[in-house]
Amino acid sequence: MIPLQQIDLTDETFSVNYLPDLQRLRSSIEEVGMIQPVFLRERVGRYQIISGFRRISVMEELGRLEIESKVVGEKEMDEFQLFSLSLQENLTTRGFNAVEKGICLEKLIRRFQIPPEKVIKTFLPLFSLEPDEKILNTYLSLARMEDQIKRYVLKEEVSRTNIRRFGSLTPDDRMSILSLISRLKLGENRLRETFTLLEEISRRNQRAVREIVGRPEIQAILSQKELTPSQRTDRIKRVLMNLRYPRMHQLEGAFDKIRKDLNLPFNILLHHPPFFEGKGLRVEFQFETVEEYRSILDFLSSLAERKEFEEMIES
Repeated sequence: MIPLQQIDLTDETFSVNYLPDLQRLRSSIEEVGMIQPVFLRERVGRYQIISGFRRISVMEELGRLEIESKVVGEKEMDEFQLFSLSLQENLTTRGFNAVEKGICLEKLIRRFQIPPEKVIKTFLPLFSLEPDEKILNTYLSLARMEDQIKRYVLKEEVSRTNIRRFGSLTPDDRMSILSLISRLKLGENRLRETFTLLEEISRRNQRAVREIVGRPEIQAILSQKELTPSQRTDRIKRVLMNLRYPRMHQLEGAFDKIRKDLNLPFNILLHHPPFFEGKGLRVEFQFETVEEYRSILDFLSSLAERKEFEEMIES
């Protein structure tokens, strides 16, 4: 039994925790006590935590004065051996979230100087990851990202593809995008689409992503508190599409103006070809009675005499 006051709680050499959920562990310890002792290394005057950071944190919160521990001597094992034991214990008891995997891999390479080739071959499979350099680099980049990005990745369960999109940005651009997407309703596909639009607009206009996100029309949408996340998402996408395809935006505006001038009944819709590629229009109408059907046909027939309709077809 080791007194908590003799344990160095600031030494995170072997820690791989990120946003741990301590509630279940706290309830378990309160109900049945500690099931498994923590693992410590004896140092001069203090004990260093090898594994059991979460258990020690809960015991401290509960006001316990000591904790059951396994203790190894300072020179008994080297740091890499101790870290490997800590990883194995955590893998068998709780597993790791995406950020924790990144932290583990980062420590293996940066602190313990394990060659990337060995990390890929030996450690990625331990985390149920494919032994591939691209996968390693994805998690390493995540480990180095800002805390707010890491939280978003975990909360939204962001895919590895989109983690790489985050990693390809500068810190300022990354945080700017976060200020945008955190107020929208984005699944994986829409998040990927948003990244693509911003990157393409940035390249074409030679502007930083943060400059695009900061545009007045985008900020105006984000500031409208009455909008739902889904409504914001649709409007932001429309703005980005207009910025990405300005010519199509001009054509869409001209088409909408003519369509408005035609004063179409509510049950008749006119559609242009997708992306204005090709010729012709598509008419869509809805009716419930024969009289409504005749009325629609009469109106459509009258369109042939309208100059606006002729311009719409010819354009």
